Amino acid sequence: MSGSWIGVIVRFVVSALVLMLVGYLIPGISVAGFTGALIAAVVIAILGYLIELALGDKISPRSRGLVGFITAAVVIYIAQFIIPSYLSVSLLGSVLAAFVIGLVDAFIPTELR
Repeated sequence: MSGSWIGVIVRFVVSALVLMLVGYLIPGISVAGFTGALIAAVVIAILGYLIELALGDKISPRSRGLVGFITAAVVIYIAQFIIPSYLSVSLLGSVLAAFVIGLVDAFIPTELR
């Protein structure tokens, strides 16, 4: 069980950092400070954890990347309506940010073996 919590923490840190970086690099996404990135990262981490719980222990690193991508794309896009003062995202911006989050999530070990 402790390994799964480490995965949640790693996903949270990666998501927050990527959102901040992508906010500076891609014109389709604007993150208003670290607070907006933290809020979106918390939601991405929680939803990713819940999806992994639903899929069970048989999820592969490649599948974690796919789960991270789908979850992040939806959450990033929807989060702009929940926290409009912190986050502004176009559809392309959310897909690009989610791609980077999913790619990093596929290669960073989020589970102790």
